[in-house]
Amino acid sequence: MSPRPLVALFAVLAMTAMDSAAALRVGELAVRSGSTGLPCFTISKAEEERAGSPNFHSITVTEGKTTMWSMAMPAQRTFPVSFRMCIPYAGRLPVLPQTPAAELQSGKVYEVVLESRQPPDASKPRSYRGRFCVVPGASGVSVFTPVSRSACTDTWRR
Repeated sequence: MSPRPLVALFAVLAMTAMDSAAALRVGELAVRSGSTGLPCFTISKAEEERAGSPNFHSITVTEGKTTMWSMAMPAQRTFPVSFRMCIPYAGRLPVLPQTPAAELQSGKVYEVVLESRQPPDASKPRSYRGRFCVVPGASGVSVFTPVSRSACTDTWRR
């Protein structure tokens, strides 16, 4: 038997694996301090430059397995999420389906997942993820920081 069929098969499998990896890429989410003193969420500037602005579907903030807050758009509506805008924790649009927002605690690690509508280009992320914690600031104002080993060390989770 000639090795050509096997080489062709491995080439097809490799291309399929690359397509799957591109379709499953998770984008980077940015966490900033919002005008209300709570965190707000958006895509990172690098993500917007790489793949453009995704169309919003839903956002969920969790601490471990506990949902702290979530909000979703109705199926027929959406809006583009750009780096310049920020979706505030606890939302501002009471007409959208959402859960009540729980109080965020200092020193805990929170994960945020922003889901987008299925993009026409499968190489664009379907979801964007980030982690943050609440750190008391010098002036008593809370600071929302991306998680690093030096921040929230007592609650760091992988």
